[in-house]
Amino acid sequence: MATLYFDCFSGASGDMILGALLDLGLPLDGLRAALGSLAIEYGEVTSERVSRAGIAATKFRLIERSEDSAPGAQAHKHHHLKHIVAAIRRSSLSPEGQDRAVQLFERLAEAEAAIHDTPIERVHLHEVGALDSIIDIVGAVYGFEWFGIADVVASPLNVGGGTVRCAHGVFPVPAPATARLLSNAPVYGSGTTELVTPTGALLITSYAREFGPLPAMRIHGTGYGAGDRDPKEAPNVLRIFRGERLEAGAGTG
Repeated sequence: MATLYFDCFSGASGDMILGALLDLGLPLDGLRAALGSLAIEYGEVTSERVSRAGIAATKFRLIERSEDSAPGAQAHKHHHLKHIVAAIRRSSLSPEGQDRAVQLFERLAEAEAAIHDTPIERVHLHEVGALDSIIDIVGAVYGFEWFGIADVVASPLNVGGGTVRCAHGVFPVPAPATARLLSNAPVYGSGTTELVTPTGALLITSYAREFGPLPAMRIHGTGYGAGDRDPKEAPNVLRIFRGERLEAGAGTG
């Protein structure tokens, strides 16, 4: 059985997931076409080879429109949930992919609504509506569809440590939305910075059918997706293994 295994020893974020999928063979041109079909102004997406603590990895980047005067203005522009759903429904994703993308955004909105004790239709979509989150989530849906692998397994997630600044103040890691989305998933904390973002938590917990150590499998490919930071003590990467599960008792020859 074809399997994808997400090794989250340094956490997970939306851009790390996309970087790892690109590193594993996802075509960037196909990803650009899928995102362009949303008909949302976002600038440009690209990827580059980088090094994280000596490990070569692929960094996925959203390049904002240059005419925006404030740095980060596009990436932090918020879209309402109904506008995101409309964009997804007019995209080139398959009907199944569209349904999955809509479900993902609804799950994000439900998490924020629960945290703020607000009806879902009134919740301020800090994370849901951010442009970079839209790109990461829709891009990941396209990526998973392109690989066509339903058997997704993930390791326990390293959420990191320390504190993170959210829209409503400074919170200990994991941030409230991340913690909500990681409900029932195995996690641990190691480090002094945030390693799992809400988008990363959403995608890993939505796609993984099970959590645990690397299953017995024959590895056919490995992808490394880079995070923004480059600490020297450990590589800030998400690793994905693609391969075939071995039947119980099968040889490893």
